[in-house]
Amino acid sequence: MATATRTEASAGAGGETRIRTAGVSWEFYARFVDGLPEWSKVRAAYDGEDMEIMVKGPLHEDFRALLGRFVEEVATETGAAFLGLGETTWKRRDVERGLESGQCYYFEAAKIAVASEALRRRDNDVAAYPNPDLAVEIDLSPSLVDRPAIYAALRVPEVWRFDGSIVRIERLTDAGSYEAAPRSGWLPVAAGEILAWVTAEDAQGRGPWLRRLRAWATERRA
Repeated sequence: MATATRTEASAGAGGETRIRTAGVSWEFYARFVDGLPEWSKVRAAYDGEDMEIMVKGPLHEDFRALLGRFVEEVATETGAAFLGLGETTWKRRDVERGLESGQCYYFEAAKIAVASEALRRRDNDVAAYPNPDLAVEIDLSPSLVDRPAIYAALRVPEVWRFDGSIVRIERLTDAGSYEAAPRSGWLPVAAGEILAWVTAEDAQGRGPWLRRLRAWATERRA
């Protein structure tokens, strides 16, 4: 069994605390993740060499919920087929990478069909589910591992990243890296519009916020 060679920690904004343990094996990460209860506020990511453990705070959870509702309401009102799997941990032995995104979604019909069938069977093994098409990342503090490389290894086509002040839409290139894109490839929205709905719009009254969002999204139906 490989042992950790170095550990470092950082405390960031929004109550996030990150700990990086360097030089661990896939087996070490897999055992750690398997031991976490589903209700845990601890997230773990493994980039092939190092494992990051993050403890989430209330602000992180609020932004995660807002961005999740944004994706789901816009998809619904514009008629886009989708399926969300929330904070599923994408632990993949074949590439020895794994992480838990803030939110994750399918948009490709074939993936929706496979995942829907697995859900009907009540299959709780992540191996039965394809990798997501869209992941939402809430990073109020800088990650201590290479999360973009993990998503690239999982071949996730699009990632939305929010650091508390900026939203970036990133699309996976043929070269296997992410590039910033002005608009989403799955939904008719731009990065600036996403940012406005989670920061500039008053979301404290969640009901009125949702009604305004639905009306706005309906106007964007193709």
